[in-house]
Amino acid sequence: MSATVRGAGARLPVRGALLARDRCGEGPRKGALSLPHVCRRSFGIPQQRLARIALATTHAVTIARLHGGVIGAGLGLAIFCDLRVGADTCRFRMPELGLGVPPAWGGVLPRLLAESGAAKVRELILTADNFDAVRAAELSILHKAVPEDELDSTIVRWTKPMVRRSPAALRSAKVMLNAYAGAARLADASLFDAELLTASVAAQTARAR
Repeated sequence: MSATVRGAGARLPVRGALLARDRCGEGPRKGALSLPHVCRRSFGIPQQRLARIALATTHAVTIARLHGGVIGAGLGLAIFCDLRVGADTCRFRMPELGLGVPPAWGGVLPRLLAESGAAKVRELILTADNFDAVRAAELSILHKAVPEDELDSTIVRWTKPMVRRSPAALRSAKVMLNAYAGAARLADASLFDAELLTASVAAQTARAR
């Protein structure tokens, strides 16, 4: 099974409403992965972390289909998909420092560092610069940058061989890839993301009074 995660409109903004649908059939199917549904069924964990956990632990191979603006936590959710394709007109940005808050995205930063490298991510976060799809592909944020009218055909090319694979083998491969990618981290400091973000916002509010 594979699932496509796509933006709800022209932008995949900081709040990034997402829908995942089954790509093995004709369209959305009953029981297909829905991030808002997964988040509503759980309690006591920040929603952005729940969405990240849902993408990281689902047995489906997840594919991000990106277009328009991919910004902040929307970029963060996309980075947790196994494969990512974006329109060549996409614009990306991590604006948190420009907004006066730390990049506390519920566990996204470790994944982004692992995918793109610490030096490159440091530049993007500290400058909060916009960057295009070509740059995103260079950073491995995108696996492919294609014309917008080729997004769906690119996904079909990826999913066609997957549906012929053993589901058990695909699940095992995903578990192994995630495990080896995270093996270098002795601890998950992102568990404190919510507290960091809350403290930062509270400090700004106090200064504004």
